[in-house]
Amino acid sequence: MISRGPAGAMSAESGAEDADARHGRLRRARPWGVLARSRTALDGLDHLVGGLSTAILALIVLLGLAVTALLCLVGVGLLLAPTALRGLRTVADRERARLSRWGPEIIAREPPPPGLRAALASPATWRELGWSVGHTTLGMFLGLVGLTLPFRAVLDFTLPLWWWLPPPDVVADAALGLWVVDDLPSAMAVSILGIGWIILFVLFTPGMARLQAWGGRRLLTAGADTDLTLRVAQLTATRAAALDAHAAELRRIERSLHDGTQNRIVAVTVLLGAARRAVARDPSSAEEILERAQGAAEQALSDLRTVVRSILPPVLEDRSLADALTGLAAACPVPCEVDAGLPGRCAASVEATAYFVVAEALTNIARHSQAGHATVAVHRRDDWLHLRIIDDGRGRADEHSGSGLGGIRRRAEAHDGTFMLTSPPGGPTILNVSLPCGL
Repeated sequence: MISRGPAGAMSAESGAEDADARHGRLRRARPWGVLARSRTALDGLDHLVGGLSTAILALIVLLGLAVTALLCLVGVGLLLAPTALRGLRTVADRERARLSRWGPEIIAREPPPPGLRAALASPATWRELGWSVGHTTLGMFLGLVGLTLPFRAVLDFTLPLWWWLPPPDVVADAALGLWVVDDLPSAMAVSILGIGWIILFVLFTPGMARLQAWGGRRLLTAGADTDLTLRVAQLTATRAAALDAHAAELRRIERSLHDGTQNRIVAVTVLLGAARRAVARDPSSAEEILERAQGAAEQALSDLRTVVRSILPPVLEDRSLADALTGLAAACPVPCEVDAGLPGRCAASVEATAYFVVAEALTNIARHSQAGHATVAVHRRDDWLHLRIIDDGRGRADEHSGSGLGGIRRRAEAHDGTFMLTSPPGGPTILNVSLPCGL
């Protein structure tokens, strides 16, 4: 028997019972795989364009350094060298910030050393210089290729609409000079070439974005000593966050018991006392009072069961994380699809954190996003559990607005995991949480 709430959504328990059938149906009728790859390609294009901008800045800085080095031969360059090195550092910091927005945070190797001699002797300066040379060449080339592919795809794919308008040499350039375009069939042949450009764009743009970012992640990251110091500080902060999250969870349980279950048990006690007195005075009214006491006791039991399930959902213990997430998706008022690829079980604490992350994210989607569809993807790779929640709502999600995203970050960081939110105006909102599974 499937129960439905006011919004027509199935309850979490009923959704978990038909999880296998629903999950199989969603996996079979899923056009979102192609859409997800297209969005990944567009994200890759966004990264390539951002990398192209920093490559242009790096080229300007390199030219400035070259001019400064030449002027050093006459002594004037020594006055300009500190400014040129600060420019190099500024561009490198801009690249660190760009890469940190699309992945793990990159911290500067060390504070800039004071004095020209110390700056020139610092390994960080030379690594930043090496990055700028590589990024100016390979990074700029990849950015230009990434920009060229979609323009070429649009140009060739739409050629049948405008091939008769420009001069013949322009049309020949659109066809890459492979054949003469002088009629509609030849223009249609070029449009097929445009489809090929689109396929190349979708397939290779994410890889080019990763290759463009590779040099920055290798050369601009902090050294071993700096990384260890930051790691200790991070662990201290995440331990404090874990304790705060634990205390907040205890307060939530205490409030639920105090405001709900305890009040109903008090009501049961009062009604039983009234029924006891009614037996002596008016036995006919005792039956009604006992019935009300029984209803209050049943409601108290239901509230207590809800509190217990909020501590650790039984479906995680009885079945699996995939089934539990499918139950959450079934209970969400917004149509939600679950894509779970989990070869085995993770630690109970990791699965519980993943469950509550998805539950909080879906609650935010239902309350604030105005979305028409949501997708939850969970996969395990290299001893990491990766969660990705996407909705097509209005965007502008902010973890500092009190929407519960800050709690998701604290839960993830308490497990030494990562949290990344992308929510531009107009959407889509993409939440990525990664949790280490351990041994």
